Amino acid sequence: METHNFSIEFYPPKTPEGADKLRIARGKLAALNPKYFSVTFGAGGSTQQGTLDTVLEIIGEGHAAAPHLSCVGGSREQIRAILGQFQSHGIRRLVALRGDLPSGYGGGSELRYASDLVEFIRAETGDWFHIEVAGYPEMHPQARSPQDDLQNFARKVRAGANAAITQYFYNADAYFQFIDQTRALGIDVPIVPGIMPITNYSQLMRFSDMCGAEIPRWIRLKLASFGDDSASIKAFGADVVTSLCERLLKGGAPGLHFYSMNQAAATSTVWQRLAG
Repeated sequence: METHNFSIEFYPPKTPEGADKLRIARGKLAALNPKYFSVTFGAGGSTQQGTLDTVLEIIGEGHAAAPHLSCVGGSREQIRAILGQFQSHGIRRLVALRGDLPSGYGGGSELRYASDLVEFIRAETGDWFHIEVAGYPEMHPQARSPQDDLQNFARKVRAGANAAITQYFYNADAYFQFIDQTRALGIDVPIVPGIMPITNYSQLMRFSDMCGAEIPRWIRLKLASFGDDSASIKAFGADVVTSLCERLLKGGAPGLHFYSMNQAAATSTVWQRLAG
């Protein structure tokens, strides 16, 4: 299935074993020919070096890659240095985020919001980078209200973002409503839905509680009913996620961004079904 904006996200491995596993998963996912791979960082930008190392390895294998860049806990000087590193390696795409606060973090940041970060990147580097920002169809967990969250999103785009990737969700209506609301504000950049394959019930619950993504009741109950039967969880998950993706693409989504969790199987299954 051809779409101009199909991408896959990894996180930087913390151990040599993790790095080996990621290389194997990446080899399988590269066969799907995504437009690019993105690489996240830890809270407070704590794995920024690991992020860059992973990105450079992906580029070295002949694929496009985009590092995530966070402004939390970083000074303008530090961020300027990171941007310089990215440029010196010929990196042209990045994902600009406020980022999560590291635990016990009490200090302030020179750039408080993702919109400040986007503005700073543009002021420092002009049009060098293709900048993606995050969107939250079901509202950012720390936003004061849906309206407030929408205005925050608009500020990030107006600061100079080229496109957006959403938090994952399982309710397509939330995405389409978000698109309608952003278009009503005059925001017309591509907004790519973030897709989280379902492979592990307790992990999915934990992530979703943390990031404010809703798991519809019927999906939760069905997953809970499978207990430890991981084959059934994965089969059901593949059905749910494939039909979500089909609906999104049919409804005009400009592509899909898969949160792979450094695994190949679930993303590959969904993608091949969509291509079939």
